[in-house]
Amino acid sequence: MATMKRFDIAAQFQNLNGRHPGQWPLLPRAMCGVGVLTAVLALGWFFYWDAQLEDLSQGERREQELRDAYKSKVQQAVNLDALRKQKEQVGEYVATLEKQLPSKAEMDALLSDINQAGLGRGLQFELFKPGQVVVKDYYAELPIDIKITGNYHDVAAFTSDIANLPRIVTLNNLSLATGKDNNMLSMEAVAKTFRYLDKEEVAAQRKAEADAKKGAKK
Repeated sequence: MATMKRFDIAAQFQNLNGRHPGQWPLLPRAMCGVGVLTAVLALGWFFYWDAQLEDLSQGERREQELRDAYKSKVQQAVNLDALRKQKEQVGEYVATLEKQLPSKAEMDALLSDINQAGLGRGLQFELFKPGQVVVKDYYAELPIDIKITGNYHDVAAFTSDIANLPRIVTLNNLSLATGKDNNMLSMEAVAKTFRYLDKEEVAAQRKAEADAKKGAKK
């Protein structure tokens, strides 16, 4: 029986050439249909469904991004009053810092305060040389090379006086050395003080930035 079944199956695939597929036996027609269906599915996948699935995946990712953005906006809305209060506090803090920055007209007085802070402690200035002003985005920086000589306690008190000045002054690149007399101490440093830019300087700064951007585009 098994041999006869194999013979019947093989016989269905004989003499198919020249015959219309609709006249083929059942098994060849079924296999041909499966092959055509597989080819159609494969072509549909590569030329249509693959792109559709990719668009669907991108849409899902975009949906998740929008959901996250919505949650963030809701959280900000809930904390709006606290954020406004925090903004006010930051504004007050910035205003306080700005008050510690002298204007251009007040710089000479500040340099005199630094000098008097040393002389008031009985220190001897061997060097007090203001350098070139460095203009930043919103402020200007003035470095001052100083070298002072005095006893240990007076030098320490001088650094404390500088820190307690009403204006911002920092001591950088400190270098200490003992003199011939062990009771005397020599200190070299770069004192940096800062001032805010006046309206003319801000305008010049913005013009320079605009000119630089135009030059970069060219």
